[in-house]
Amino acid sequence: MTQQQDLFDVVVVGGGPAGATAAADLAAAGRKVLLLDRGGRIKPCGGAIPPRAIRDFAIPPAQIVARISCARMVSPSRIGVDMPIENGFVGMVDREHFDPFLRERAAIAGAARETGTFERFARDEDGTARLHFRRGDGSEASVRARMVIGADGAISALAKAAMPRAKRPPFVFAYHEIVRAPRQSAAAYDPRRCDVIYQGEVSPDFYGWVFPHGDTASIGTGSARKGFSLKDAVSRLRAATGLAEAETLRREGAPIPMKPMKRWDNGRDVILAGDAAGVVAPASGEGIYYAMLCGRLAGEAVDLALASGDARALTSARRRFMAEHGRVFFVLGLLQWIWYRSDKRREQFVKLCRDPDVQKLTWESYMNKQLVRGRFMSHIRVFFTDLGHLLGLARS
Repeated sequence: MTQQQDLFDVVVVGGGPAGATAAADLAAAGRKVLLLDRGGRIKPCGGAIPPRAIRDFAIPPAQIVARISCARMVSPSRIGVDMPIENGFVGMVDREHFDPFLRERAAIAGAARETGTFERFARDEDGTARLHFRRGDGSEASVRARMVIGADGAISALAKAAMPRAKRPPFVFAYHEIVRAPRQSAAAYDPRRCDVIYQGEVSPDFYGWVFPHGDTASIGTGSARKGFSLKDAVSRLRAATGLAEAETLRREGAPIPMKPMKRWDNGRDVILAGDAAGVVAPASGEGIYYAMLCGRLAGEAVDLALASGDARALTSARRRFMAEHGRVFFVLGLLQWIWYRSDKRREQFVKLCRDPDVQKLTWESYMNKQLVRGRFMSHIRVFFTDLGHLLGLARS
């Protein structure tokens, strides 16, 4: 390629929900975009997306492999508390099919695509960013970019190369197994219910899950504790839920960030998005909606920077994201710090989930992706109930 031919307005590194969304939006806006994804990798993910994600990002019904009407919280003593969803559902997607759909949508919008692994970030003599990568066939290639979006995961190679001073956020390592779902519902497995397991033997500092995906199910866990065997924990979880003999279709693991990075851009021509920016909700580990929103905001910031010639526009992505969701992330981080510290605390937390106000506020906030305003007395009641359980004063 000549230098002019290989110059893109934007190169997006990573084709998950964040990168694919940014690429699609920028291509639709008329930018010359290259989406670079290494391919052949499926991220471990429960796959839950709220109605707001379905609306905001036009997720078609064909991608929704299950509709969840209830969550069951399971305590260390194996007490299950059901939290039914009123007047709605949580959609479930399978990342094996969902991510390729998003990448194809970016291509339809006009983004060029390359399958390859990012290797090196450099600059040409004129200061333009050049990204070196290796294609799937082993050949080496490089492209130039006026702007770069790094959406290549929690341990971002692009961030390490282009923003070496950026401090990485804390993360848990997640692992799950996709299995063939039972053909019939049972007490231990319901295709319309997500089970969230708060037991130290499943995870000492996070939680385990059994999430239906239609014909399949995701069984997984996560932990930041070194030496804790996630595979052994999943084996125990499968045995406890009657899924030990279910056919295993695939196994996947990856780090999941637990806190947004303090800075997403290098002040010049690189911005991070999705897991690379740390936008996974604490406590819940939810990331798809936040990744797609982050990708959209990063794309809008890049488009503004290109149009104005002012790289300071890149800071708008993080500022806008935190203005809308920073309070939610703070509350969820506090919840995780308080309730996930021991099985005794987790037992109290599951009991707390019985409270109707807790359930209603939880679902309203989750489905709409914002803290519910205008319900002052309900929040006060939840606060004192929460405090009572924390101090051991509340009755079972």
